[in-house]
Amino acid sequence: MSETSAEDRIWTVPNLLSFLRLLGVPVFLWLVLVPQADGWAIGVLAVAGFTDWLDGKIARAFNQTSKLGRLIDPAADKLYVFATIFALLVREVIPWWLVVVILGRELLVASFFPVLRKYGYKALQVHFLGKAAMFNLMYAFPLLFLASHTGWYAEIARIVGWAFALWGTGLYWWAGVLYVVQVRQLVTAAKKG
Repeated sequence: MSETSAEDRIWTVPNLLSFLRLLGVPVFLWLVLVPQADGWAIGVLAVAGFTDWLDGKIARAFNQTSKLGRLIDPAADKLYVFATIFALLVREVIPWWLVVVILGRELLVASFFPVLRKYGYKALQVHFLGKAAMFNLMYAFPLLFLASHTGWYAEIARIVGWAFALWGTGLYWWAGVLYVVQVRQLVTAAKKG
């Protein structure tokens, strides 16, 4: 199998896991907002977090990386973050300022896509810092959700959840700044070339 055809694969285990994560987004929203089945919703988030880690491990270990995987994996992550912050905001679990800070970073990075396309680039390469930020946020939200309950675990979940949320948000912005630097370097190189 040639390298080009391997990159064009669609039916891989990592892509299937990412697709299943995408299907879980509306399920999660329904669980949180309609029946308010919080235990099941947290379970969906936990499975999503685990499959996010697992699909990357499988892709690298078994040479199943693909163009599609590089698109749908971060898309699934972002959809989970957006769906979760929306649901938790509606349920009054997280404050508005956290939503504004996270969405502000997304708008900053998205504002550079027209510039990238103008110079022939399709997307920015995801780097480790962005993945670390997403990891923190994917753990923060279920913990903050647990903290909104009255069980013995609520205070511990609140402390750890806010630690992940603040650290993740800081890393998310740091990654955003690095993306801005990356765009500047790409545009400068394109102008010279």
